[in-house]
Amino acid sequence: MRGVGRRYAGVTALAAIDLEAHAGEVLAIVGENGAGKSTLLKILSGVVEPSEGTIEVADRAGVLRAVRLDGVRDASRAGIALVHQELNLAENLDLAGSIFLGREPSRFGVLDLRLMRREAAKWLARVGLELDPSTLCEKLPIAHRQLVEIAKALSTEARVLILDEPTSSLSARETERLLAIIDELRAAGVCIIFVSHHLDEVVRIADRVVVLRDGRQTGEFLRGRYDRASIERAMVGRDIARAAPRTSRAGEAVRLVVDSVVGTHHRRKPISFDVRAGEIVGLAGLVGAGRTEVLEAIAGVVRHSGRVTLDGVALEGDTAARVRRGIAIVPEDRARHGLFLENPVSMNMSLAWLDRHSRARLVPTASESSLVAAMVARMQLRPPQPRRRVQTLSGGNQQKTVIGRWMAVDPAVLLLDEPTRGVDIGARAEIHAEVRRLADAGSAVVFASSELEEILMLADRIIVMHEGSIAGEIHAQDATEVAIMRLATGGAPSEGHNA
Repeated sequence: MRGVGRRYAGVTALAAIDLEAHAGEVLAIVGENGAGKSTLLKILSGVVEPSEGTIEVADRAGVLRAVRLDGVRDASRAGIALVHQELNLAENLDLAGSIFLGREPSRFGVLDLRLMRREAAKWLARVGLELDPSTLCEKLPIAHRQLVEIAKALSTEARVLILDEPTSSLSARETERLLAIIDELRAAGVCIIFVSHHLDEVVRIADRVVVLRDGRQTGEFLRGRYDRASIERAMVGRDIARAAPRTSRAGEAVRLVVDSVVGTHHRRKPISFDVRAGEIVGLAGLVGAGRTEVLEAIAGVVRHSGRVTLDGVALEGDTAARVRRGIAIVPEDRARHGLFLENPVSMNMSLAWLDRHSRARLVPTASESSLVAAMVARMQLRPPQPRRRVQTLSGGNQQKTVIGRWMAVDPAVLLLDEPTRGVDIGARAEIHAEVRRLADAGSAVVFASSELEEILMLADRIIVMHEGSIAGEIHAQDATEVAIMRLATGGAPSEGHNA
């Protein structure tokens, strides 16, 4: 990329980017949400055209040639494939159909379904998924969808593979498998552009790191000449402060009690635990361990047996009824289940507040505008434009929007499923600070995260799940990654940890 830039309605999203990526290299691109990473990837993959600058791609003979990418097909013909952060599978198709959409094999003009499913099985196995290619995409959890997207990109045999937050929904085990695949592709001469907020992965896998801030390049690091702290400083222009340890909540009143709960979609051992006022409880475990199902049962998203009580009174009814009681849930898949993407930030952020403050279907517009302005500032939304459509925001700012919706009404219980998926390190610190502030005001918080680092940073107490049941419980002061993973993989608890 030579002097590449992009402007939207006169606003510069990307400016004067000079970038090279080589065969057999993993180039990591990092930056805060809104730094310009998504715009850069959209230009490279043909989704949008640059306002200025040129792009050159080597042909199969290794000769660089200028290309004009007028669409995704042009990028694919040039040997470029992009795996989006916001997943893009055709949910009404099976896995084979989604992987080969637009490239279906045929014989004499007739779809060769047997060949397509056989080839799909090969690419699914490549990413560690032993799934029937005839499985419908809509039946898959988000982690498996992400791996299918990667299998789809690999099936194009691209020479330039762009991975946008590829591990954001993966467990530690699945992440290890993906990083091993990246190593194999690098050895095979594929050029890999790797975008991730997981800086430990970047430090481990990248040959070179390019940092963006406010649409401009602010740093470039070669392997062996950087560490995590230096990348963080280049990303945010400052050192990231670590949160001080929180005081024990052992003497506070119990707010939420989950008693012998079994969800209809996850028939395993009954789940029982409680959460005190001001306490932050983390649910750890591998993908498929049942963490999401527990949160959905508490929120009334799925039917369940057993009993859930808030402040001593049983929770009954559907999600709407429980929201009125003070239960709030931020879903794992914000795009599908958490946001109205076509609508503005203001509408998305004020929904819960309006439910409590509108009278006879009349909206107090002045109060609503004041609330939204305060929440945009409090959540540090970038850009701070309440009228902007949510779908135009970066992933991190979308997440701040849906979390801000509930922060605006001070819920009694906040349930967070992967609260910082696809969120940069600066925004993650801001979200964690807001969660702690809510807990300090007396709310009970339960969150599920696939990131052990996040579990250790945020939780006062950690409940580890394995195959649908609670494998053990660890208090924050005793928690280590090794202790959590031992329980998450079915091992016995070490001394001092509750089973």
